[in-house]
Amino acid sequence: MHIIKKLLTTACAIALTSTVTAHDMIPGAAQSNPILIKGATLHTVSHGVLTGHDLLLQQGKISAIGPDLVAPKHTKVIEALGRHVYPGLILTATQLGLREISSVRATVDDREVGDDNPHLLTHVAYSPDSEIIPTVRANGITHAQITPVGRLITGQSSLINLDAWNADDALTKGALGTHVSWPSQPSYWISKKNRPKALTRYRQQLELLSQYFEQSKRYFTAYQQDNSIAKDIRWHAMLGLWQGDKPLFVHAEAIEQIEQAMRFSQRFDLKMVLIGASDAWMVKEQLAKLNIAVIYTNAFGLPQRDDEDIAQAFKTPSQLTAAGVTTAIGYESAWDSRSLAFAAGMAAKYGLGKEQALKAITLIPAQILGVADKLGSLEVGKSASIVISKGDILDYQGHKVLQMFIDGREVDLNNRHRQLYQKYLQKTVNR
Repeated sequence: MHIIKKLLTTACAIALTSTVTAHDMIPGAAQSNPILIKGATLHTVSHGVLTGHDLLLQQGKISAIGPDLVAPKHTKVIEALGRHVYPGLILTATQLGLREISSVRATVDDREVGDDNPHLLTHVAYSPDSEIIPTVRANGITHAQITPVGRLITGQSSLINLDAWNADDALTKGALGTHVSWPSQPSYWISKKNRPKALTRYRQQLELLSQYFEQSKRYFTAYQQDNSIAKDIRWHAMLGLWQGDKPLFVHAEAIEQIEQAMRFSQRFDLKMVLIGASDAWMVKEQLAKLNIAVIYTNAFGLPQRDDEDIAQAFKTPSQLTAAGVTTAIGYESAWDSRSLAFAAGMAAKYGLGKEQALKAITLIPAQILGVADKLGSLEVGKSASIVISKGDILDYQGHKVLQMFIDGREVDLNNRHRQLYQKYLQKTVNR
């Protein structure tokens, strides 16, 4: 009976993975003719808002911006009077394409066993066929930083575009930096009997993390002297950290975690980016002083303490920005990361302002990830990765994405949600 139960469970898992992990939207073809978007309101991010302007896309890039542009031959013209054009939104710190159904293990590939996996590249496990991806890009997201999770050193994140046949085609930039999941102190609910053991485990994790970085630094020093030494793939993947070319992404929420991570980055002289950051508002001045950027993923968060302002999670991005902290707004999840624009809209309402909120999900992520020369704003020479919306993209009521282009390719905005809506709309109509 036990064997039959296991076989049925396996069969169900296979059936689920075969039916829910492959969407049927076809990636857009490479841009062949120029595209002219006329008379739109352009939210350039880098140069303010331009009303009644045109945008010319050629060979996958933005080639001209201005009023009354002359269309080259064979140009596709999009009349966009009253429409809003934005750079494609950049989703940071997400497990999109790595996690489909959390309760079905076969659809989850966001972590690896062990504590020392800096050599793992997330785009290798990324599935561009995920049913979740079309629902996410339908809300204006063109690119995503696919991020590993797990214990201690979890791997390297990758930046991908959300309209591709396979992981190689999707890859925009790989090995963005090493990710560390910072150990957390034992929770208050742990019993008095089990607390000593939990504290010992916590201290062991901190010590182990230090040991890993000491080994990595020694490997870097040895490699500088003799690059023919035996290659350790773990520490070799971290060379960019010590060379200052890549950041250390630290996932931490609580104040004690953040303070420990800041001391850690100073001790090893590393360029640090903080992810999560629920309590970052408590140490905003220190973060600014140490030039530590923040990817804040709690824009819809709840108060962490009984005496905390009920709106603290909404106010944190504006408080960090006002203190001089480079702050992006991310969404550390998969399916609900489609709400990225609305998270920015919430932050805009609570002091950040619309222009800075838009920047927090476009240009600032591009800067943190080292792709600001290609993405994040409407500028001549940058990628033609843009979104045309009927209304304000940060407003969940007025927001309606009409068209999307990634590197000049028009993206199919159909998705499972829209298909189900049409299906059950017909049922209502036919009654």
